[in-house]
Amino acid sequence: MTLKGRTAVITGGASGIGAAIARLFAAEGARIVVGDISSAAESVVQSLVDADRPALYLPTDVTSESSVAELMDVAEEKFGRLDVLVANAGVPEEKTPIHELDLVAWQRVIDIDLTGVAISNKYAARKMLAVGGGSIINMASILGHVGQANSTAYSAAKAAVVNFTRSTALTYAQDNLRVNCVSPGYVNTPLIENLPAETRGRIIERMPIGRLLEPEEIADVVLFLASDASSSITGAAINADGGYTAI
Repeated sequence: MTLKGRTAVITGGASGIGAAIARLFAAEGARIVVGDISSAAESVVQSLVDADRPALYLPTDVTSESSVAELMDVAEEKFGRLDVLVANAGVPEEKTPIHELDLVAWQRVIDIDLTGVAISNKYAARKMLAVGGGSIINMASILGHVGQANSTAYSAAKAAVVNFTRSTALTYAQDNLRVNCVSPGYVNTPLIENLPAETRGRIIERMPIGRLLEPEEIADVVLFLASDASSSITGAAINADGGYTAI
């Protein structure tokens, strides 16, 4: 198993991509710590425990330094070390043109989708440096690479995550601490499932592969970056988007 003996913290693991990552990492031998503000993450962790996989859930607000610090401390105390962070917690936004921007809504997205990633990296890096390295994978988006009408805070945050990842990777390039990000395209998650059928149809029409991606497909990419198979890769932004950004 590619992650046997390693401890992985996954933020935003209650559903969708985060839950798929938790399940795959556990199947590959990792000890799993899920941090999420939603108690729905408890059922994800319980399913792992029921399958005799070492896992725990801790309520976590990624915008709070004390909450994130506790998450990393608990992972270390429970499993002895921290090897992998997947900074996946994030929220969408209500799309609006910039002349109608609601600064409260803007700040919420920036706080969770960008600052939350930075805080998570901060406290994970401290633990990883203490044990000689590790792998951090930040969750960006295709909207960190291409524009979309009326996307303000989300696009800004995800583009910032991409360059934050590059800079952080360079900071720790000689410390055996790799930092990469994944930019998913449109994924078949509850958020997409709840859209009107007409909207879903338009999204699928724009996908070169002719379908939505599945959470498990994104999890496969994240697993690669977490494992030794990607030992030469740091500072990368991998577009797992079915060809969307190649148009």
